Amino acid sequence: METKIANPAPLGLLGFAMTTILLNIHNMGFFPLASVILGMGIFYGGIAQIIAGILCFKKGNVFAATAFTSYGFFWLTLVAMWMLPGTGVDAAAATPPAFVGWYLALWGIFTGFMWWGTWGNSKVQQFVFLSLTLLFFLLAISSWTSSEDLHKIAGLVGVICGSSAFYLGIAELLEEVKHRKVLPY
Repeated sequence: METKIANPAPLGLLGFAMTTILLNIHNMGFFPLASVILGMGIFYGGIAQIIAGILCFKKGNVFAATAFTSYGFFWLTLVAMWMLPGTGVDAAAATPPAFVGWYLALWGIFTGFMWWGTWGNSKVQQFVFLSLTLLFFLLAISSWTSSEDLHKIAGLVGVICGSSAFYLGIAELLEEVKHRKVLPY
């Protein structure tokens, strides 16, 4: 008897969405970086997305598997960049802002190619990846220039990106539960 694997995409999308929204509320300047973002980054943005990605590999969906697994590890590396300097290990010193900019730019390039991979898929999925590409590049440029205004604009783009991923995650979840399309995507 063949075991059916449920659609892991809603888990991955919601893990990405909620963590992205929280981080970008911080980026907009409303709250300091705090344990709520670190915890979400490790567990929901990180581990939950990695689990969703592994299940997508099992389902044969290489795009979703690559996306969820990669962005899950993005969250884990981001949290590590924030936390490792506190260990006192010399090699774990704080990363200079310009180098963080390169880290973010690489993620922007990767995400731009992932956006290309969404062409022909749902418009909401295309929007998630396009806005995420823009977010990474805005954050990279704000790291390179130390522009607080650009960082806040990036935060707004991030909240919009995360909200669109939240919508897509809920739309896919409701479709699975109701066995019909409830929200257009």
